[in-house]
Amino acid sequence: MKISQLFAAIGLLCHGTVVLAQSPVIKTREYPQGYFGSPLAIPPQASGTFGELRSTHFHAGDDYRTQRRVGLPLFAVADGYVSRVRVQIGGGGNSVYINHPNGYTSVYLHMHEFNAQLAAIVKAKQYELRRFDVDIPLDETAVPVKKGARIGLTGNSGSSQGPHLHFEIRDTKTEAPLNPQLFGLKFPDNVPPTIHGITIYDLADEPFSEHTPRRHLSLKDNQVIPVNGRFGVGINTVDRHNGTSFNNGVYSIELLLDNSPVSTVLFEALSFSTSGTIHSYVDYPYYILKKTRVQKSFKDPNNPVNIFHVLEGDGSITLADDKEHSLTYRVRDVHGNTSTHTFRVRNDPSYVPVRQRTTGTAMFRYDRENRFEAENIEVIIPPSALYDHLHFNYHQGAQPKDGYSMIQHVHNRFIPLAESYELKIRPNESLTDDLKPKAIIVDLERKSQGGNFDSGWVRTKTRAFGSFYITVDTIAPSIHPQNIGEGKDMGATSRVNFKIFDDLSGIQSFNGYIDGDWVLMEYDAKSRSLWHVFEDHLPRGKHRLRLEVIDWKENKQVYEVNFIK
Repeated sequence: MKISQLFAAIGLLCHGTVVLAQSPVIKTREYPQGYFGSPLAIPPQASGTFGELRSTHFHAGDDYRTQRRVGLPLFAVADGYVSRVRVQIGGGGNSVYINHPNGYTSVYLHMHEFNAQLAAIVKAKQYELRRFDVDIPLDETAVPVKKGARIGLTGNSGSSQGPHLHFEIRDTKTEAPLNPQLFGLKFPDNVPPTIHGITIYDLADEPFSEHTPRRHLSLKDNQVIPVNGRFGVGINTVDRHNGTSFNNGVYSIELLLDNSPVSTVLFEALSFSTSGTIHSYVDYPYYILKKTRVQKSFKDPNNPVNIFHVLEGDGSITLADDKEHSLTYRVRDVHGNTSTHTFRVRNDPSYVPVRQRTTGTAMFRYDRENRFEAENIEVIIPPSALYDHLHFNYHQGAQPKDGYSMIQHVHNRFIPLAESYELKIRPNESLTDDLKPKAIIVDLERKSQGGNFDSGWVRTKTRAFGSFYITVDTIAPSIHPQNIGEGKDMGATSRVNFKIFDDLSGIQSFNGYIDGDWVLMEYDAKSRSLWHVFEDHLPRGKHRLRLEVIDWKENKQVYEVNFIK
């Protein structure tokens, strides 16, 4: 497209905001076009896109809508072989991985069922290992596939919150997920990204925290913004597609100071090893308070995220003079639809940001191990866990009614962590010997953080600061039969259904037996549904079913019933 054609496509110019219909996207390499076909036989429509900001990670693929239905045929996007087939409790649920001869791997998650060949492989491994969740690597001779071959049906398995296909393309050697739309698998989209707001952060020399002064700018305000010393900038932006209302992820975010690049974020490729660093990439304290994600154009010193294509220093800015300067955000989707917003800043020594005094029980550094000890607590934070230095705070609260320790307030929920740290809490004398194996650490919402009694402490590893105490889990999981009862004739029924639930430590295992032989129980954690599909070889007559469900504190619930089949 010619430059004149690009700027002829301007659709809006007001208060420093410009919308362009299309401009070239930034890529670090070229991608094959026309090689991969669609995984579905319906027009493509997205409910989520690559790089989209999720609650705990960057989204590593594209989510295809499946007409709100389970069971649409799912096809291999190119020739290759199935290199991996997997069943997870949560996560991707039922998934297939196909290696292709051009060096890429296609991935299909949340499937309802596999085709007959893959289903047989999976079932054989499940019976061999006596477990529902399995991860099976396959060599290139086991299951070769042709482009367009049916590999199964779309579904809603795993942690999916509605029927859809999560689709990825990965680099086979590195396993790095790549933006599938760069391969030509695009969704209809001529809608430019939406810029909701800009935030100025008065950083100075303090670590980034909930106390960092923030100024959320109105896009309609054309005044010069005063700054004084080191500051950073962030943007609240999303992308939308034709005919949908989903807030999808943008492809690139550029920040320019007087037309010189300061920071460029590019959602071209991701790394699973750094996907959790999204909590450092966004303004995490603001997200916790407002559920709004501001994407920072500066980087915390210990954030290893790989999405910054350009970064001048750490992305923060210090103006060396008192002249007026322009800052411009340029945001693109993967089609090249572009929105920009320009605002002006000037160094003003008379501007003094309002700062809350930040003090702490201890000063933790991000580049070393940090330890904190008090009478009833020990905290050991590895050197790679903090994104920035931290004014660490601690205090002790009262003992809850169901507690076997005082409440330990370990800093606060506004500071994210890159890795888990060790948390040790000393129980009081009411934790008797018979209860010690049942001891567990929970937060104030009674969400389990795990934990085991050891040498006078209950210890666990957790990836969150907050308020914690010791309680005990002595209650076995519950089992609720849905369609079976004592002596019931199940001859006209293909499967037996249960609901299972554990109120604290969570389900560790479930095992079913018919007439003493282990049988496959399938599980959907989000609906708490557990079921067994009767085998064709089960003889007609009376049978006995035994179901055992165990939680993470070894509390066991058993359900036994006689039935006719």
